Amino acid sequence: MDAQIESAIEIAWNPTSDQSLKSQAFDFLNRLRTDPQGWQVCTGLFTQTPRRSEVVRLVSLEVVNHAVHAQLLDRASLAFLKDSLVDYIRRTYGGNGPDEADPAHLQNKLTQTLTYLFVSLYQDGWESFVDDFLALAALGNGSQDNFVGVIMYLRILGSIHDEIADLMLSRQGNEMKRNSDLKDLIRGRDMQKIAASWRDILAQYGNRNDVVVEMTLKVIAKWVSWTEISLVINQDMLNLLLPLVGRSNPTGGEDKVRDAAVDTFTEIVAKKMKPSDKMDMIVFLNLRDIVSQLLASPALHGFKGTPRYDTDLAEAVAKLVNTTMADIVRVLEDNKVENETRAKAEQLLQDFLPSLLRLFTDEFDEICSTVIPSLTDILTFLRKIGPLPPAYAEMLPAILNAIVSKMRYDETTSWGNEDEQTDEAEFQELRKRLQILQKSVAAVDQNLYIEFLSNLAANMFSTLAGQGSQMDWRDLDLALHEIYLFGELALPNAGIAHKSQPNTVAAERLAVMMTKMVESGIANFPHPAILLQYMEICVRYYVFFVSQQSYIPQVLENFVRLVHHEHVRVRTRSWYLFLRFVKQLRAQVGNVAKTVIQSIGDLLPIRAETPTNEADDDMSSDESDHSADAVFNSQLYLFEAIGCISSTAATPGVDQGAYARSVMEPLFEDMRVNLPRAKSGDAQAILQIHHIVMALGTLANGFADTSSGISSQKPPPPKPLSDEFARAAEAILIALSELNSNGEIRAACRSAFSRLLGVLGAAVLPQLPQWIEGLLSRSSSKDEMAMFLRLLEQVVYNFKGEIYTILDLLLTPLLERVFGGLSEPINGTDDEIQLQELRREYITFVQVILVNDLGGVLVSEANQGMFDALVTSIITISKTIVHGNLVASRIGFNVLARMATQWGGPDVTTISENPTASTVPTPAFPGFDQFMIDRFHTACWEVFQDPNFKPFHDAQTRQILNEIAGLEQTIYLKIGDVFIRHLQEVTFPNLGMDGSEFVKVLTTSTDRKTITGYIQNLLKNRR
Repeated sequence: MDAQIESAIEIAWNPTSDQSLKSQAFDFLNRLRTDPQGWQVCTGLFTQTPRRSEVVRLVSLEVVNHAVHAQLLDRASLAFLKDSLVDYIRRTYGGNGPDEADPAHLQNKLTQTLTYLFVSLYQDGWESFVDDFLALAALGNGSQDNFVGVIMYLRILGSIHDEIADLMLSRQGNEMKRNSDLKDLIRGRDMQKIAASWRDILAQYGNRNDVVVEMTLKVIAKWVSWTEISLVINQDMLNLLLPLVGRSNPTGGEDKVRDAAVDTFTEIVAKKMKPSDKMDMIVFLNLRDIVSQLLASPALHGFKGTPRYDTDLAEAVAKLVNTTMADIVRVLEDNKVENETRAKAEQLLQDFLPSLLRLFTDEFDEICSTVIPSLTDILTFLRKIGPLPPAYAEMLPAILNAIVSKMRYDETTSWGNEDEQTDEAEFQELRKRLQILQKSVAAVDQNLYIEFLSNLAANMFSTLAGQGSQMDWRDLDLALHEIYLFGELALPNAGIAHKSQPNTVAAERLAVMMTKMVESGIANFPHPAILLQYMEICVRYYVFFVSQQSYIPQVLENFVRLVHHEHVRVRTRSWYLFLRFVKQLRAQVGNVAKTVIQSIGDLLPIRAETPTNEADDDMSSDESDHSADAVFNSQLYLFEAIGCISSTAATPGVDQGAYARSVMEPLFEDMRVNLPRAKSGDAQAILQIHHIVMALGTLANGFADTSSGISSQKPPPPKPLSDEFARAAEAILIALSELNSNGEIRAACRSAFSRLLGVLGAAVLPQLPQWIEGLLSRSSSKDEMAMFLRLLEQVVYNFKGEIYTILDLLLTPLLERVFGGLSEPINGTDDEIQLQELRREYITFVQVILVNDLGGVLVSEANQGMFDALVTSIITISKTIVHGNLVASRIGFNVLARMATQWGGPDVTTISENPTASTVPTPAFPGFDQFMIDRFHTACWEVFQDPNFKPFHDAQTRQILNEIAGLEQTIYLKIGDVFIRHLQEVTFPNLGMDGSEFVKVLTTSTDRKTITGYIQNLLKNRR
């Protein structure tokens, strides 16, 4: 069998093997894993001399591993395996053995096997496990130096920890108990030997072999969390550890032993213990001096700012400081600690703070990020203690200064360099984390925060006045960034400010900052980052310009200049910020539209570019700033901004129309030129038409004051303006009629239609049939139909007083298109989702018609032919009780109830404890009373019999039941005794039930909850 297994392994791992043979080999090896004899053969293959190939030995050992770990071996088998491996290990790792040590990957696999055996046999069967491997290491044997044995011993210790004590791994209850028992057994049986062995190894190899020393330190760092601390923290061990921490590397290169020693101290500090013991240990270890000496070492001080700076050591020290400070703060937060312990913690906090802030302000952001958690802990603690004692208050200025200084771009940064975009994105993320810390400082001491940032801004403006364009842009950017953040304290409802009550002192200081900024000429600074900050601040603090309107023309002039900036990132971002600025100050901006349009007119021509095959689909948003599509999307902001600035209160209607015409005429001409090419299928021309339509819609959006929504109660737009946009609508409709087979064109036209409503008002109504014809083409998807119906709902609501005639005209063709969409076959999940959306919007559209007293169009002479299909479709949707359609079902039954109310005639009875005798039904048109029974009522009871309808379990179906109950009571009110007789003579006999209780509840329950509760119980009992 040995040869068979060896051959299968060789075939399976040979890349040139035939695939069918490989498949057979893998099948054989998978069966071997569960073969009761397989592990025995594989043990032999691993231990035999001469050795088999490495792959054969590795796979063989994996089969053995599986057998042990899966507990397939009995006690005798485990003992046999143990003896076989111990014999092999003594031959190979005993120092004088004939065999050479295994390569590292095989040692790792062998270590895993031995660890599994340890778990199975250490309690009973291999009690001498630790002694056996200690003997292998031959420690304290004078001249004997068994390096391979020491390495194997350390590997096993590390593997044992990973198996039974690694807290990062999730474990089940039985496994947790097993591991706990093993740790207790080790502590009682072998822990002192193991700890002594660490001291012996460090003493024997400390100046001879860094590989052994590093492995030993890593093992100590792992084991210390569950080892008696006195075995690790004693003078003998410290005498060995401290020289390793203080080692200096003359070349300034990486020192893995020193880093591992620092990490060991970090794990020692992290060990759980009583607060008093923890503080005593930190003092005993003299960690403050250790950290100070490390930070003063050449690696972290002398080489700072050079390529020889040891970032690995800095990060290791940062972890140590972060862990230490977190424990100190935890003690200070504990109200139960003794005064002596608290006093020690307070002193340690003062001692370690300078080191923490030194690492926090390190030029490498990874090192800064390492200590952010403990700095957060400190600030959280300070927030909790109320008025700060002087000792704590004195810490805050240094902390705030460190946070603000870390906000600054470092000297190596080249802003806007495409090669450094990842670095810049990471820095901006760091700034967000620093902002949280800064807000915490403000929450502790607002006055300090205000004074510090006020002085920072004042110094910046003073330096700018003296140095002008020679000032370091990084300092200017930092100050502007802080001014931008200052609003969280100075503005209402912004971060630190409590609800609508901003800090009045901060608000006053902000006004001073804004005045100085506008007057400083900073908008002329040559660096693009500063210009972006300037515009962002102007937009954020637009309220300043409401009270200081004299500055608006100057800032507008700067914006108009900056929208032409040569840097693409500044230019395109400024287009958006320009829109935000004029939109928020619409009421304060005077009649300057003509000047603005003339100034930015050169930016308005649209140049559509079809995407190339080389375009990178994974391009980030920053990288795509200069792509044609991104530039056009930003260009749209200019059109909307022109609309905003051209429709201010100070601009007469005639002028508004003229301004709109001056912008749209070139677009109309461009459309005229490109439409023939677009009709012939030219991709660039089609995209050009798409962009023109989007621009016209966006311009309309700017002219429409959408802050209060589109409503028939608003004053109509000036006639000169609506006339101009009526031309725009006609142009768009022409393009739509010619190109409505193109989905992108339809989407652009739909967007433009929704935006034109604000500037056309009711004038859009006569064009509705054309819009429906174009937007609901045969090519339109169900999704498009749903979106257009949503727009029509808005039109119906806003213009209900004027839309009846138009709605009467367009309803039948509209319903025909919708019915076509509802009846299309479903192909896949996406189609199903779109169908659900179309059902919901269609039902809602009918509901909107009824709610706004326009139900007459549904039964008018023009639309009578569609009424039966309309009702059938509503009932079908209402009865479809499936996930995704429950909302539509609920609305559907509401629609049926509204129809019953509108056309069922006057009530013929009442619902009360003593219902009045009913009179003869008089529906709005003959036969509707029977129609309600045959169609509406029948639908209700069909839903009751649907097994998916479970109102006693599901909230959404309970809402449907509520609508059904309302519909049933409405039918009763309109028909009275005729309906009751139908229930008693037809409905209940067909269902085989006694419905007398239902009739009683139906006719007497004035509270809808009563009847829905009864029906719920009825359905539950019948299931």
